[in-house]
Amino acid sequence: MTDRRAWSQPGAVSLSAVLGVHRRGKGDPAYRVAQDGSIWRAVHTPEGPGTITVARAADGFAARAWGPGAEWLLRGAPDLVGASDEPEGLEKLADAADDRVVRRLIAGAPGLRIGRTGLVWETLVATIMEQKVVGTEAYRGWRYLLTRYGEPAPGPVPADMRVPPPREVWRDITESDWHRSGLEPVRMRTIRAAAAVDVEGKADVLAGLRGVGPWTAAHVRARALGDADAVPVGDYHTPSVVGTALSGHRVDDAGMLDLLEPYRGHRYRLIRLCEIVGGMPERRGPRMSVRDYRDF
Repeated sequence: MTDRRAWSQPGAVSLSAVLGVHRRGKGDPAYRVAQDGSIWRAVHTPEGPGTITVARAADGFAARAWGPGAEWLLRGAPDLVGASDEPEGLEKLADAADDRVVRRLIAGAPGLRIGRTGLVWETLVATIMEQKVVGTEAYRGWRYLLTRYGEPAPGPVPADMRVPPPREVWRDITESDWHRSGLEPVRMRTIRAAAAVDVEGKADVLAGLRGVGPWTAAHVRARALGDADAVPVGDYHTPSVVGTALSGHRVDDAGMLDLLEPYRGHRYRLIRLCEIVGGMPERRGPRMSVRDYRDF
């Protein structure tokens, strides 16, 4: 059975910019980009596994969904692509401050919206995997564990597309499979401890979880709840990206917070604009290495 939904959403919206934050590497078993530009996601909803695809339509978007979670996914489809987001707030702040730099960033990515999945746990697991590691390392672990423990995604999807497992399955993953995933033991312990807490609809409890700090909580709030003001303090690259885009030079976390303060309420949105339009500053020093704990 296929469920469908269409809705009008005026203004420029870039699917890749809005939904790309949920993609965990090019080989993510839960994310696909089709040749027609539509985006497919496999997720485990409160009502069970499901697959959703979102595509541009004449005056907005059209979505289809499959599986027990199809109805839940379609109810949240507009918010997934930022229908409830209010990007105009940042424009008003930039105009009030006569900030030509921020206005240039806004103009450079008119299709950026902050969407929300409504799935705190799923976002939390993937974000914990990305703590203090290069993306390649985190994506490798995510890909292995979804392939090993995720069920096939419902719908007309590639055979290797997988639904991320539910919270109770993450809790019961064996230590040997955590080791085979290549992730270090501290990530396993953090995810296992978090699995003992029902975090859905309770994002405020994140800061109290062992191993979950401001960086992790901010990314979860931004992606799962659409928090346009979430600031991931403690990131390896973000202060440099923000500092270079807004002031022309690198800054630390404190400097980044100072630069973002006039835009409180839209600080995560401004960070995303710096990433998309400003780009990465010139690298200095050695890159972080990709570690592999499978050989230990």
